[in-house]
Amino acid sequence: MRTPRIHRTRPIRRWCAAAFAGMLAVAAPVLGAPPAGADNGDPQRGSNDTDTLIAAMDESGVDTLNPFLGYANGATETFGLIYPMLNSLDKNGEPAPYLATSWETSQDKLTWTFEIRDGLEWSDGEPITAEDAAWTLNLIMTNDVAATANGSLVSNFKSVTAPDDDTLVIKTKKPQANVPYVSIPESGIPIVPKHIWSKHVDDLKSCQNEEFPIVGYGPWKLVEYKPEQYEKFVANKDFQLGDHGPPAFDELILESFKNTDAAVAALRSGQIDYLQGLNPTQYESLENSDDLKVYQAYGDGWTGLAINDGARTRSGKKIGTANPILADDKVRLAIHHAIDKDKLVENVIAGHGVVGAGVMPPSYEQWFWEPSDDVLVEHSLEKANEILDNAGYKKGPNGVRIDPDSGKKLVFRLGTHSDEPADAQIAKYLKGWLDDIGIKIKVEPMSFSKLNDDLAKGDWDMLMDGWHTGPDPTYQLSIQTCMALPLDNGTGGYTDSFHCNRAYDKLFRKQLTTFDPDKRVEVVDEMQQILYEDNSNIFMYYRNSLGAVRTEKVANLVAGEQDSDGFYPVQTAFWHYLDAEPASSDGESGGVSNTVWYVGGGAVAVLVIAGGGLAMRRRATADERE
Repeated sequence: MRTPRIHRTRPIRRWCAAAFAGMLAVAAPVLGAPPAGADNGDPQRGSNDTDTLIAAMDESGVDTLNPFLGYANGATETFGLIYPMLNSLDKNGEPAPYLATSWETSQDKLTWTFEIRDGLEWSDGEPITAEDAAWTLNLIMTNDVAATANGSLVSNFKSVTAPDDDTLVIKTKKPQANVPYVSIPESGIPIVPKHIWSKHVDDLKSCQNEEFPIVGYGPWKLVEYKPEQYEKFVANKDFQLGDHGPPAFDELILESFKNTDAAVAALRSGQIDYLQGLNPTQYESLENSDDLKVYQAYGDGWTGLAINDGARTRSGKKIGTANPILADDKVRLAIHHAIDKDKLVENVIAGHGVVGAGVMPPSYEQWFWEPSDDVLVEHSLEKANEILDNAGYKKGPNGVRIDPDSGKKLVFRLGTHSDEPADAQIAKYLKGWLDDIGIKIKVEPMSFSKLNDDLAKGDWDMLMDGWHTGPDPTYQLSIQTCMALPLDNGTGGYTDSFHCNRAYDKLFRKQLTTFDPDKRVEVVDEMQQILYEDNSNIFMYYRNSLGAVRTEKVANLVAGEQDSDGFYPVQTAFWHYLDAEPASSDGESGGVSNTVWYVGGGAVAVLVIAGGGLAMRRRATADERE
C-alpha cells in the first residue's frame, strides 16, 4: 500500500514574514467589514443567549433550498440538518442507522433490503414511512430535473419499492458496493416527505422550497431564511439517532458574511460563536485569544483550476463561449506544467495543505492518488514553452502566442470568486506563470452565484474551482462523467468542467460494482489518472481546515482528539451542531468534544460485503504500517 507524501503543517509561529505580508496585503482592505446582513435585520440572540448557537454559514452559501437541485456546500449542510437520510455515518466511519435500523444485501448482491424505523413523524405530524424514501429515490431515477444534484448516486438502481411501511427494497442493475453511502448527511440524498413534494413535481425546476417552517425530520427545523443574510433553525425536540437525543441548543443561526475577514470580526466581537474556514493569517491572529479555541483539522476537499475544453450537452450539442484553443490538449498540458503547486501550498496557504493531483484528499487515505514518476506533470516553464513551440504556437511581437489555425492570440478569461482572497492570490501567480509561456489571462472576479451560472452555461474559459467530499468517492467521480453534462434543454446537468471521457465513464460504472476494496481502489486510481492526464481539471492543493470556537459560549463542538501532528479528524456540520452544548461557566471544555470522529489521520472505513451480511474494515494508517 502506498504511503502518501503528506505535506505536514509546520509549527504555526514559524511562517515566513513574506507569506504574512502577501496575505495581509489582500486581507487589509476588508478587515473588519460588517457581516453581509448586519444592517438588514439579522436575528439576535434570545433573552437567554446560552440557548442560541450562532455560527458562520459555509462560505459557498446556499444556492437553493430545493434538495433536488442544491449542490453548494452551504445547501448540502442545510439539507443534512433538516432532512433525514437512510443512513448516518457513525463516528467510526461506518454506515449507521438513521431512518434505516438495519440493512442487508442478497447473495447475488443485486438486492438491498432496509428496515425503516417505525413511529417517526415529519415535523407536520405526518408519519414517515418507507414509501417516502422509495418515492424520493424513484423521482431522482425518472425525472431529469430531480436528478440534477444526485442523479449519479442512483444511476445503477433498477427499482426501488416499499412493500410495506417499514421495508425499503433497492434492486440494482449490477452489484453495487456503496449503497449504504447513497443517502448519508451532507454528501448523500436527503429523503423528503412525499405528501409535500408530490405537489411540486411539475414545477420542480422553479420550486424554491421557502415555505417555513420547512417540513422535514432532522436534528433541526429551518424556520427562517434570508438569502445572503442568515438561516434560523430551532431544535427538533423529537429527534433521536441511536442513543443521541435532540440538540442541546434551542436555536441555531447560521450567518452569511461577505468574506472570512468579516466573519472573523464577528467572532472577535462575540456576534458569532463558531467559524470554520479560516486562512492561516486569521488563524494566527486568533491563536492567543483568551476566549477562543483555535483548531486544525484534516481537510475534506480540493482547490483547483477548471479548463473549458469545449462545453456541450449530453447529445454533443456545443454550448457556451469557451475559447476553442483550449480544446487542444497540448495547450492544457502546457498550462499544467506552468503551475508551481508547491509554491501555492507554501505561499497561499502557508504550508497548511497538500499538493494536489486527484479528486480525493489525503484525509481519505485509501482513495488518495499520486501520479507515478512517468505520469507526473512537474512544474517547468521550459517544458511548457517547449510544448507550445512544438505545437506551432509562435510568440507574436508582444510575447503572446498565436494560434496557427485561427491566427488568434492565446488570451483566456479566468473567473475567480470575488469573496475569496485565496483566489486573488492564486490568480496573481497564474497570470505571471502564464505570461512566461506566452499566454495572457484576463482575471474576472465575480460572485459565487455568477461564477456558477457561467459554469453551467459554458460561458467561461478557466475558473477557480473547489469541492468538499465525503468518505465515498462516487459523487466526486460522477461530476466528471459524460452523464453529468446538461440536456439540450439546459436541465439535468451537474458537471464540474464539461469533462467527458468514455473510458473514464466505463471505469465509473466499474467502480460502482466492485465489492473488493483493493480492486475498487485500483479502478478509482485509474479514473483519477485519466482526469490528471486530460488536464480539464488541474487539482492544485488540498487545504487543511482551520477554525475557532468561543469557549465561553459553546462546548463539544469540535469532535475527536488531536493526533501527534496536532490535527483533529475531518469535521462535519451535522455532528458539529448536534453535539454542541452550552459551555460551563469555567469554559474548560474549550469547544472540543471527547467523542471519536468518523475519520482521522488518514484512516477511514471501507465497505466490505461478506455473503449476505454487511461488515466494515479499516485501512491501516501510515503510522500503523510503519
